[in-house]
Amino acid sequence: MPRKNLSNEELIKYIIDAIQEKKGKSIVIANLTGLGSSLCDYFVICQGNSPTQVSAITDSIWDELTEKCGYKPFAVDGQRNSQWVAMDYGEVLVHIFLPDVRTFYDIEHLWADAKLTEIPDLD
Repeated sequence: MPRKNLSNEELIKYIIDAIQEKKGKSIVIANLTGLGSSLCDYFVICQGNSPTQVSAITDSIWDELTEKCGYKPFAVDGQRNSQWVAMDYGEVLVHIFLPDVRTFYDIEHLWADAKLTEIPDLD
């Protein structure tokens, strides 16, 4: 499929849909725009309850963005143990954690000036 020209906000919407399809929880969007030292404009952070679910969420995001939008990540890291998977989509970085690993690293609060948006869990 040819790559669609999506805004960051549209890309994030596809990512959220893919996370929720696999019952990912506690989704937070960290808006890093305007923070001079950030590597990207947005973090999308979520969690799965097991390495299997973290892997399923990773696959769902990959499939959703590849099949519907023609987007492939520049890099994916952490799939070996699926405790913390990072997916690099350029201006949008996706972090998929196990709950205890997410609590330990607390990356959404490393940038205290970032605007955080919590996405309600689907039941």
